[in-house]
Amino acid sequence: MEKCIACGLCAEKCPAKTADEYEEGLGKRKAIYVPYPQAVPLKYVIDQDRCIYFKKGKCRACEKYCPTGAILFDEQEKHLELNVGSVILTPGLQTFDPGRFDTYQYSTFKNVVTSIEFERILSAGGPTQGRVVRPSDGQPAKRIAWLQCIGSREINRCDNGYCSAVCCMYAIKEAVMAKEHVGQDCQPSIFYIDLRTSGKDFEKYYYKAEAEGVRFVRSRVHSITRKDPSGTLELQYVTEDGRNQREEFDLVVLSVGMEPAKSAVETAAMMGIELNEYSFVQTSDFTPVTTNRAGIYVAGVAKECKDIPQSVMEASAAAGSAGIDLAEARGTLVSEKSFGPEKDFSGQEVRIGVFVCNCGTNIGGVADVPSIVEFARTLPGVVYAEENQFSCSQDTQANIAQTVRENDLNRVVVAACTPRTHEPLFQETIRDSGLNPYLFEMANIRNQCTWCHSGDKEKATAKSKDLVKMAVAKAALLEAIPEMSVDITKSVLVIGGGLSGMTAALNLGDQGFTVYLLERDPELGGVAGDISHTWSGGEVQPYLRDLRERVQGHSGITTLLGAEVVDSSGFVGNFRTTVKQADQTRTLEHGATIFATGGKATDTEEYLFGQNPNVTRWHEIEQDKEKLDKAKSLVFIQCVGSRDENRPYCSRICCTTSITQAIRIKEASPEKNVYILYRDIRTPGAKEKLYKKARQLGVVFIRYSLDNKPLVSQNEDGLLVRVFDPILQQDIEIKTDLINLATAIEPNNNQELSRLFKLPLNEENFFMEAHAKLRPVDFASDGLFLCGLAHYPKPIEESLAQASAAAGRAATVLSKSKAKISPLISQIDQDKCIGCGLCIDICPFAAIQAEEVEENIYRAVNIPASCKGCGLCASSCPQRAIDMLHFRDSQLEAVIQAAV
Repeated sequence: MEKCIACGLCAEKCPAKTADEYEEGLGKRKAIYVPYPQAVPLKYVIDQDRCIYFKKGKCRACEKYCPTGAILFDEQEKHLELNVGSVILTPGLQTFDPGRFDTYQYSTFKNVVTSIEFERILSAGGPTQGRVVRPSDGQPAKRIAWLQCIGSREINRCDNGYCSAVCCMYAIKEAVMAKEHVGQDCQPSIFYIDLRTSGKDFEKYYYKAEAEGVRFVRSRVHSITRKDPSGTLELQYVTEDGRNQREEFDLVVLSVGMEPAKSAVETAAMMGIELNEYSFVQTSDFTPVTTNRAGIYVAGVAKECKDIPQSVMEASAAAGSAGIDLAEARGTLVSEKSFGPEKDFSGQEVRIGVFVCNCGTNIGGVADVPSIVEFARTLPGVVYAEENQFSCSQDTQANIAQTVRENDLNRVVVAACTPRTHEPLFQETIRDSGLNPYLFEMANIRNQCTWCHSGDKEKATAKSKDLVKMAVAKAALLEAIPEMSVDITKSVLVIGGGLSGMTAALNLGDQGFTVYLLERDPELGGVAGDISHTWSGGEVQPYLRDLRERVQGHSGITTLLGAEVVDSSGFVGNFRTTVKQADQTRTLEHGATIFATGGKATDTEEYLFGQNPNVTRWHEIEQDKEKLDKAKSLVFIQCVGSRDENRPYCSRICCTTSITQAIRIKEASPEKNVYILYRDIRTPGAKEKLYKKARQLGVVFIRYSLDNKPLVSQNEDGLLVRVFDPILQQDIEIKTDLINLATAIEPNNNQELSRLFKLPLNEENFFMEAHAKLRPVDFASDGLFLCGLAHYPKPIEESLAQASAAAGRAATVLSKSKAKISPLISQIDQDKCIGCGLCIDICPFAAIQAEEVEENIYRAVNIPASCKGCGLCASSCPQRAIDMLHFRDSQLEAVIQAAV
């Protein structure tokens, strides 16, 4: 009972709507379910007659989404034996309980909440319907403080000596969202030790948040007291220059860290899986998703704290690794889902069915859903309309299919949440009922209406009606569109022969596919040839030699050294790439392509680099052993050319590399003076213990700021570094023999490949993935994948995992005989086309080419498998010779007419 934090997640996620909530005075909301014999949620009671678990023995969504373990199913054990070839562990995490620390008064003051609870406060389906208020009295919270590293980087009061890696970014996100919810009166402050925004584009988000008014305070709050009876809180902290500060806040958010879930630890013990000192699954830097038991792999936070993109990437990596084990059995247990014949509705009158979702309180708590349903019944062509509690639930899906059949509907409109996540589900449902999946339209009345107009129910309802009216107008003009597929060439081209490229090639070769591995240098290895050890002590050079031998000796891998791509064409399953090697060219046919072109350390003109031989960068300091042995003093300078206006990103591995080098120097020669000048120490996860070890060995860390960089000069006695020490509040001078610079990492020449393959780049010329969180190794164009430094700077273990992920994703294409592609493509009327070529130039996917219809007369022709349906060609055509299937001009004009 005491575990319930009244977050409301169980009520929101329950597809059968068995939950209700009540308010306990003006305190935090409590949640109630109706009790049933086998479950013990205590503050939540389940209506057994409606609970899906008791009907079908499935679901248990409430238990799954409860963040504190307050809902338990005390049932008789059910055993199911499965005969499998591989196992992938993804058991997840639990958040740290701040009630273990008295300092933060979490168990005492209502206005001290965890970051998870604040997420629920921000949610339209949460306990306050998205209003940011104080739990103590329901008044708006304007002054909000986030305290970082609660239960992370903590060695005195608990054993969580690691960094949870995600807390800085989610705190910044929550602060930005709080300003959006509260308005300009919101004053968010984030109290931090080191700001760790090292992921792709994370640093830009940090700069943007700061520019929008999020305040960042480098300090650890030491006490929280209640200022007045209403619940106002007073925080005490010490600034970097030693001043004791007191400040009042309406709300304090504790950025709690991650811990291995208790169930994950128990599962690992049961399966004989080795854990590390923090109870995360132990893996090697060179086999980052492989456990100590053959055939068992791990992904996500069970291995180490990480964010969504890396978790998704590791899931694909584990699948790719398991694919090697299962290669011989691939496809033997697969059964294709079959549908009945599609009904032909051509020539029939339009019969539209409208289904309006309550989405729990997300929609129904703001808009008047019954009123929207009644309005829908009055629209032209609508013959049926109803409201659903959760349109996406399994029961409702079956009901929609049955309703389509019983009412002879030939068009369906669902007014609910976002089509990005739910449209495929509804399309499959209506296909089950005999309709073509493209006779479906969705009105997003949650994201585009109730979420952004939660404070005005009347206007939210009116806008919802407008969105439904627009969707119905388009639905009336929808047409059946046949599915499309292409044959697959079962070979893959991997461009780049570094660690990532070789790993991807070997993975796919071991799965039985034909692999072409292209490397522009005369030998394989890339920048790994300069690295001696991984952060945890793994020896890189022996591993590199072994990997190189396995790749070059593999019968399924053709290695092309000293080769470059000069031309490319085609689409998923059917690519043709021309390669130049020495003075010869050859054309490779392949079904998928992986880009692993690597990166490099940049040059710099700062700190006497290139002018004094004792100023080096990265691993150069390790290569002159005699000079290193003679040196009595060494200075490492971080963020050289990174995190500035020219390169507004963190190169991620610099802190770990410099600290690792410093540790090795101090262990070999404890008498040497070693200094690291840094802006923020960024050692995520278990790498935090390196930071601790370096300090214990006597490495001196001095922080500097971007607007007050260190100054380096030289004289006959050697090198002199002058830097401002924020603790001493004065400049200090360091006489040193060697200086090593952690310069920025940038991609190799991605621009040329971007031009040839029509690949997107970000502002810093790193390849852009299709979706930062959900498709982190895919390009937007099907059949193209990326990994390693070409995507963004990352450590060896992450590069290898991403390589396996790219291989796993490529295998999903190559393992099929045909690839299904979206039929929502452009349609060109060659009678209207004048052959101007504008559409060819503007298409970002090379999906249109010129076809000679008569001598010297050309017309545009679409390549269906390459087209992504973006509509750029249609909108730019001066002759209006191009139309988009499912988004025809007539359909869009009908939507506009309905709106205005």
